[in-house]
Amino acid sequence: MGSTEPWNGLERERACDYPRPPALVASGALVEVRALGERLAESRRSLRVLETFHPPTHYLPPEDVRLELLQPASGRSFCEWKGLAHYYDVVVGERRLARAVWSYPQPTPAFAALAGWFAVYPALMDGCWLDGEAVIPQPGGFYGGWITSRVQGPFKGDPAHPELI
Repeated sequence: MGSTEPWNGLERERACDYPRPPALVASGALVEVRALGERLAESRRSLRVLETFHPPTHYLPPEDVRLELLQPASGRSFCEWKGLAHYYDVVVGERRLARAVWSYPQPTPAFAALAGWFAVYPALMDGCWLDGEAVIPQPGGFYGGWITSRVQGPFKGDPAHPELI
């Protein structure tokens, strides 16, 4: 995808080279998500959304997510590319992470493969890992991108780059 440079034996992607409109790319990397002390998801079948100046957002198939930990939340949001997002709280016992997960039940035709798959806000989780590497959440609070050593910024939402906010 775009221009790359060697990085720890891997090709390092540059977020500035990601397309607009975004691309949807399958990944076989091991994705692990923990929330409220529980394993929320583990998958080698994520779909990455790659959008200009955003770190990848990983969407996980429902079979690889502990759906019993999710409860529908109020409110929706609209993405010009993917359509109407629905939100979920992560609930373990009496503890709750409000609107920490989202999904597109009926995405636009270009993103039909995402239907019913789930994405998480890494900043709200106990941790997210990509092939064992801890993920740094995309800055800005609104975004769900996964920053790792595999992708080079700058990234939208980073206060050090106000031109991208």
